[in-house]
Amino acid sequence: MNSPSLKKAKEIKLPSHVLDLTFGPSKKLYAACLDGGIYEVSTSFKLLGDNFKEIARHDNYASGIHWSASQKTLISASYDGDLKWIDPKEKKESKIVKAHSFWSWQSQLSPDGKLIATSTGQYLCGGYKYEPAPEREPSVKVFDVATGELRHSFPHTPPVQSVAFSNDGKLLAAGNLMGEVILWDLTQNGKEIARIKTPDFTGWGIIKGHYYTGGIFDLHFAPDDQSLYLVGMGSTTDPAAGNGKQLWQRFTWKDGPKKEGAAADGEIGQGLMETLAFHPRGKFFLMAGRLFKGNWNAALFDHESGSRLHQKNIGFRISTSTFTNDGKRLFLGGGANQGRPNEKKKWGRIVVYDVSS
Repeated sequence: MNSPSLKKAKEIKLPSHVLDLTFGPSKKLYAACLDGGIYEVSTSFKLLGDNFKEIARHDNYASGIHWSASQKTLISASYDGDLKWIDPKEKKESKIVKAHSFWSWQSQLSPDGKLIATSTGQYLCGGYKYEPAPEREPSVKVFDVATGELRHSFPHTPPVQSVAFSNDGKLLAAGNLMGEVILWDLTQNGKEIARIKTPDFTGWGIIKGHYYTGGIFDLHFAPDDQSLYLVGMGSTTDPAAGNGKQLWQRFTWKDGPKKEGAAADGEIGQGLMETLAFHPRGKFFLMAGRLFKGNWNAALFDHESGSRLHQKNIGFRISTSTFTNDGKRLFLGGGANQGRPNEKKKWGRIVVYDVSS
């Protein structure tokens, strides 16, 4: 195939940093933002007025937004620990479930839209080596979208920053600060089936602070579900700098975890990578995040070889990404310079790219 490329189509401003995006009914776009707002976003050009309308609000950062077509509802997640069911037509909240006593770091919807998984956990010092203290509640939970009932709860070492369903919906994986990933089989009552451990995403601070930093910020099953991609930042000794290398790694998980690939040092720079998304055809994937040093903060990689195919410096931090179902467009969400509070800038950003492949 020809190497894919990205061409900028439009940019949309929102009140604050965009942490998650989803397409809803009639291909409408919804965003979860740092100010706690859940917004319906118009992708049409408007000469006057805003391109967004608030439809719900959390008491802390809104970290997730998902559309269940089978259950005809939006579900949002937040650092307030709540999951909210939202009627997109009425633009009203229909149900609230207290999922966690701490943050919902990340949430994901199962492919059939019937389950929602969310991860949590606070990094508290557990000993003189500053290892994380044991969890105070199950770090990973799975809820029934139709009823809001808890279906599964799983232990992990907190904080658990990422969670993902397999493409067939049978498996669940979650990754944490310490580079540990656990896989569970939901068809066997949540039986643990594999553990992956990599030290490459975790740093130990010796500058400005002594504590662990980094972790697995996103993870995604490969199209055939036989391997798992992990995303984050390489080890650094300065927790405040965010200067570890841009990093993805690929692991097979059956018959003992094995690393099968990673971002090549000659094709990456430095900065925290926060999001990974596969193109619907499954031939390549996007990794994006924050640029500290280098030429790009969003790049396309070949699934088979791992080679970088295309790169872009978006110009601002990216926290979320999603392709349209036909693969013709890529939506990236993040934020530009916040400015001072009295400036009341619209610093959230959604940038849309046409994808040629």
